Amino acid sequence: MHAAATNILHPSADTFEAEVIRSPLPTLVDFWAPWCPPCRMLKPELEHVAQRLVGRANIALVNVDAQPRLAEAFKISGIPALFVLKNGRIIDSWTGYTPRDSILARFEPHMST
Repeated sequence: MHAAATNILHPSADTFEAEVIRSPLPTLVDFWAPWCPPCRMLKPELEHVAQRLVGRANIALVNVDAQPRLAEAFKISGIPALFVLKNGRIIDSWTGYTPRDSILARFEPHMST
């Protein structure tokens, strides 16, 4: 069994700015809910991505039921909804289950070398 990645964040509405907006690293934000089957399928894909990107990027998991203010702020209408934030700005977003290779292909170009 491998150790959990240290770059998986669980921000709240109160900590989102400090953890994600002001982060020096790009962050992939996943808006999800425990009752959502595609969200549950996506979780191990994101854990794999997080392991690959330790020190280069963060993954933030936001439960829309627990954090309705954040879901509203991002105008979430379907989940899973993924957003790439860098330097406090949304630079990419998409909705739906995405396999790890596709996540990496979409996310890696936004990382600093």
